[in-house]
Amino acid sequence: GDFDADGYVDLYAGATMPAQASRLYRNVGGESFVDVAAAAGLTFPGRSSRQNNWVDFDADGDLDLYAVDRIAENKLFENEDGVFEQVFADGGPTDSRATVGACWFDYNQDGRLDLFLANQSGATDALWRNDGDTFTDVAAEAGVDSAGREEGEGGVGCAIGDYDNDGDFDIFLAAYGPNRLYRNEANGTFTDVSETAGISEPDHVVGADWGDFDNDGDLDLFVVGYEGPFGEQTPLNKLYVNDGSGGFENILTLDSPLNAADHGVVWVDYDKDGDLDLSVTDGYGPEGGHFVFRNDMEASLAGHALEMMVVTGEGAVAVPGAEVRLFNAAGDLLASRLITSGGGYNAQSVIPVHFGLPSETVVDAEVTYFTPSGAANQRLDNVDVSQWQGKVLKIEVPAGD
Repeated sequence: GDFDADGYVDLYAGATMPAQASRLYRNVGGESFVDVAAAAGLTFPGRSSRQNNWVDFDADGDLDLYAVDRIAENKLFENEDGVFEQVFADGGPTDSRATVGACWFDYNQDGRLDLFLANQSGATDALWRNDGDTFTDVAAEAGVDSAGREEGEGGVGCAIGDYDNDGDFDIFLAAYGPNRLYRNEANGTFTDVSETAGISEPDHVVGADWGDFDNDGDLDLFVVGYEGPFGEQTPLNKLYVNDGSGGFENILTLDSPLNAADHGVVWVDYDKDGDLDLSVTDGYGPEGGHFVFRNDMEASLAGHALEMMVVTGEGAVAVPGAEVRLFNAAGDLLASRLITSGGGYNAQSVIPVHFGLPSETVVDAEVTYFTPSGAANQRLDNVDVSQWQGKVLKIEVPAGD
């Protein structure tokens, strides 16, 4: 995240061992990085990190930091001119459960970014509703707490996406034990549709990412995990294809070259040809590694896509949590995407959102972003999709007050 708004993306690296200090690498003009964690107040000693989120939780126009801790309390830091101070230290997102995954999004569309936490070691998961001056855990009443786990079970990662194209955002929970797909009912609650959707199969799932890899207009899901005893873990990945009717089918076999990861996954069109490629991380293998798989979709199909990013400020800072929706000429919703604040395990990204558009050539775009007084919208009508092949359509929204 570009925490100092100079136009260059910086990196916060959370230490996994308590004796180590976390590091904040400031990007110096796109040429080098300098560790400024001490000066910024973000060394965070005694921590075991699996996830960090750059997110403007208070909508004041700069990026704050949420840092989870697997062995102690999570912490939310507010950005004050590049120096970070902990806020809500006595409650709310300062959650003491063994957190691994964290995802910020406005689940109830009240104009504030809320926080979903995937917690391990038998603990329930959390949904911290942002009430402005307080946070309230509403996971149980919202139906996303995963109560009744055994000690060895728990949430590991989360992925937020509008898989049913109804305009609100759903949650996929990657877990040790049963995985969950929570459908957002747009009334403050979620329904667990894992069984009917066909993606509840329990195993050691670590991370997941939504992406329309076949450009048919529906979000598909790549899931990474592993099987086998400690010291002998082997990858066990799944590629769930969305059938457009609420169901998914895994098309990945154990002998597929894509079955190469056990921790991280990101969909990204790295070669700008209009289809989503795949980046994955192997952590338990004898050599480990990061692998990129190129999507060789037929060019005529790959061209039916649009990539967009929401930015703000002179430095064109990405706006985590902002929402992008596309509509056809008749005003019907086509799909929704979220500018992510992170959520992956051993993987993180600041990349455009991708829309597969199998039949639409001209669309209207609507961006929802957040201000101190609530959500605001900005529209861009009559976007000619063909004019943006190989490029990213950036929509700039006003900076916060």
